[in-house]
Amino acid sequence: MKLQMHSIHFDADKQLTDFIAQKVNKLETFYDRIVDGEVFLKHNNKDGIDNKTVEIRLFVPGSTLFSQEDAPSFEAATDAAVEAMRRQLKRFKQKQMAH
Repeated sequence: MKLQMHSIHFDADKQLTDFIAQKVNKLETFYDRIVDGEVFLKHNNKDGIDNKTVEIRLFVPGSTLFSQEDAPSFEAATDAAVEAMRRQLKRFKQKQMAH
């Protein structure tokens, strides 16, 4: 899978991008026909502690899957977004098998 990282209005360090790439690449074990993906990292201006946002967009044949999560750190937001995407991929795969 080809993965593109976009950090909006800041520069993400290599350790963070490697962590995210590792987590997102594990999604291929649930559905192996993922064409490519995009990850957007943002600082949002919300009051409170959950001010880091991770958006994951995966392109699969015939559809685009999207997940967005907010958390106090990019790592926690990545974990939550990858988990939500895992559930979507499983559902998508079951729907494909039914047809």
